[in-house]
Amino acid sequence: MEALTFDRMVRAHAARRPNHTALNDTAAALSYAEFENRARQVARSLIADGVRAGDRVAYLGKNTLAFFEFFLGAVKIGAVTVPINWRLAVPEVSEVIDSAQPQKLLVEDEFAAVADAAAPHVSRLVCQGVADTYSIWRDRSLASDVEPVPDWNWPILQMYTSGTTGRAKGVVLTHRNLFALRAAQPTPPPWYDWSTEDISLIAMPVAHVSGTLWAVFTLQHGATGIVTRDFVPSAILDTLVTHRISRVVLVPQAMQFLVRDPRAQHTDFSRLRYINYAGAPMSVPLLEECIARFGCGFVQFYGMTETTGPIVVLAPEDHEPHNANRLRSVGRPLEGVELKIVDPAGEALPTGAIGEVVTRSPANMDGYFGMPEATAQTLDRDGWLRTGDAGYLDADGYLFLKDRVKDMIISGGENIYPAEVENALIGHPSVAEVAVIGVPDERWGETVRAVVVPSPGAPQDGADLMAWAAERIARYKLPKSIEWVEALPRNHTGKVLRRILRDQRRS
Repeated sequence: MEALTFDRMVRAHAARRPNHTALNDTAAALSYAEFENRARQVARSLIADGVRAGDRVAYLGKNTLAFFEFFLGAVKIGAVTVPINWRLAVPEVSEVIDSAQPQKLLVEDEFAAVADAAAPHVSRLVCQGVADTYSIWRDRSLASDVEPVPDWNWPILQMYTSGTTGRAKGVVLTHRNLFALRAAQPTPPPWYDWSTEDISLIAMPVAHVSGTLWAVFTLQHGATGIVTRDFVPSAILDTLVTHRISRVVLVPQAMQFLVRDPRAQHTDFSRLRYINYAGAPMSVPLLEECIARFGCGFVQFYGMTETTGPIVVLAPEDHEPHNANRLRSVGRPLEGVELKIVDPAGEALPTGAIGEVVTRSPANMDGYFGMPEATAQTLDRDGWLRTGDAGYLDADGYLFLKDRVKDMIISGGENIYPAEVENALIGHPSVAEVAVIGVPDERWGETVRAVVVPSPGAPQDGADLMAWAAERIARYKLPKSIEWVEALPRNHTGKVLRRILRDQRRS
């Protein structure tokens, strides 16, 4: 595949199929020609306001057509777009703004007050609502072409990590990061081979890698993206049918919401070709339930913002019932991705040994913006990126994750991975959700605690739960205490925030 930049890809689709729908938010639709022209207007308006190649521009809001116009317009002039999570509090938005130093901020009207408080010094545009200044600003410029920035290594996105372990970091991603792995697939498998007739659901937040990149993949292939502003299960079910969705990416929690919605039992999913899921561990029982109900191909992605999304994939054929063990893996690396498991000293470990997962590929980030020390700690001179995840590779090259290295519990000298204990507990009928953490202990250093959300109406019988787990894992891994709670703290991508659970129980 030719090494085209994102803006050139969209331009090519606009020339070949100008009337084909690029994006539709269910209220309005943009053809590829309209999308290209609006992005050109944005580019010209940014230039008129003094924004130049290498400058940052930011967006604070939910999924909107305006965001994608703004993003592509910025790409055209070499500016870097910074999507900001709308769920962040004012001080957290301020932290991102202070880090990125954007020249322009596009904000959805619902979050204008947050922007006023967090970024009073940044030139702002408001989209949506009665105070829409964005459309006026965009339409002041003609849709004339601009001189493109042809460098494949030029940055176009700066995605901020969730900050669950401290200061949020801006991950800088280039055209090459986004598209090199796709170009490395000589004969893409069906689940990776898009058609211009595909219709994808863009339901994950654009401030997360799965949201923006899924839209980019859609537009890269000249397909149609249906943009949803909020994730409401009943509305999503309607959208899947009404718009004949063929591809979607979701986090496991969203899949659970959909499959457990009563209407799912009567919804026609025959148009759906593939569900891609990523972002958090998924229990085998839930996965089997989803496979039975949706009846399409399932593809698991493993990756992170720093790897520009998926680098390891569990393909549809690995989701067959006879591959039960492989369902517990996250799959095998894509063509062009190198993986190895290393010990704390960075030495490679043999097959089956647990250590930290490190990876090298063209998708590895350019670095953390303005943070050379943090970049060096994550990305070495040879291009190997430390994921912070613990796992092992089997003889067939499948990656099995144990947990985040930083979440590992050390009790009496034994390493205990929370995910392993959680997997032993989650199948119990009394358990709806569970998170396992280490809590301080004078004798053992740390002991295992299970924080459990009970199933509706189920008895909270800790002894029975312990007996269940004792049949599945070694005794030294068993929880020494069980705590029943109404809900687990999560970030905007659905990941459980174990740090918060630990901090609450150590204060």
